[in-house]
Amino acid sequence: MGFFSKLFGKGDGDRPEPSRGISKEEALASYVVREHRQGRSLEDILDDPYLKNRATDEQRLRLLERPEVIRAVGEDTAAMAAERVRDVT
Repeated sequence: MGFFSKLFGKGDGDRPEPSRGISKEEALASYVVREHRQGRSLEDILDDPYLKNRATDEQRLRLLERPEVIRAVGEDTAAMAAERVRDVT
């Protein structure tokens, strides 16, 4: 394959290109985690037009089953609860 073919993607049409980067679901899960860590509620994030325009209701529900999302939301929820307890005492 020549230089320009590699540069402009004019490769062998018989071979499928291997997927590169992260999947759409992984990107959306990263978005949920990032937004939650910035202080947004999970409910607000799931109603976000950015997420609604890129995922169906079913896909958004599947995001909540991803370990990284569960971990981030759970850790943040536990940290907020601990902070409230410390503030009361």
